[in-house]
Amino acid sequence: MRYAVRLLFLIFKNSHRILKRDGRKFKNRQTPLKIGHRGAAGYCPENTFASFNKALEMGVDYLEIDVQMTRDGELVVIHDSTVNRTTDGKGKVKDFTLQEIQALDAGSWFNPTFSGERIPSFKEFLENFAGKTGIVIELKKPSLYPGIEEKVAKELKKRTQRLTEEHKIIVQSFDRKSLKRFHNLMPSIPIGVLIKNTGRGISNKELNSFSHYASYVNPKITMVNPRLIRRLHRNGFKTIIWTVKNKQEMKALQQLHLDGIVSDFPDYF
Repeated sequence: MRYAVRLLFLIFKNSHRILKRDGRKFKNRQTPLKIGHRGAAGYCPENTFASFNKALEMGVDYLEIDVQMTRDGELVVIHDSTVNRTTDGKGKVKDFTLQEIQALDAGSWFNPTFSGERIPSFKEFLENFAGKTGIVIELKKPSLYPGIEEKVAKELKKRTQRLTEEHKIIVQSFDRKSLKRFHNLMPSIPIGVLIKNTGRGISNKELNSFSHYASYVNPKITMVNPRLIRRLHRNGFKTIIWTVKNKQEMKALQQLHLDGIVSDFPDYF
């Protein structure tokens, strides 16, 4: 709440400069992409079919998912590197086979009504949602999973015809080496660099480095201010902000000229 109030203050304080510099009115600015965080994680257990379908019902432009890899080399859609928080099991994702990890209950932790939801494989996710909506794929801790970039690229290449101009893919990560590897494998797919709030901002040297492989620079919501957004756009990047969890934050961000907003609650747009 305090962050949203501070951001609104910064927006209105700088609004005359934004209008003068951009030469356009707020009402003429493009609407940011509505991106469902792990589906609709505020309403359903994250990264499950229930969550993805709920997000589609709410009219998202993109689904945001996390991809990791099992012991037998299968890609699965889960955020944490362990199954402890979001299933009834315990252990590291990389220590389970696909069959073992899909035997876990991935819904009851959220609410008993979601009992029986399971961790989707990446193949299953693509079969159900590629071509229906845009997809933001986060390579989660790829250093734990050698070769994950090649496996993700292979699955996407199988479905190239379904990934049309209307329904696009974005691949993002905090791991810049992994993003460079993926870009070399599939240079036509836009890359997003995820940025945490470390307190030191984003240097010009970093932006220059990103420009060789990335189209998006995606900072955490607590980093956002009008000056940063203008700077990213001036350097040729689009920007997606993560993650909105209340209506006050959404209201504040929608005053900015953003390219996309990730939210647990897609209906807050």
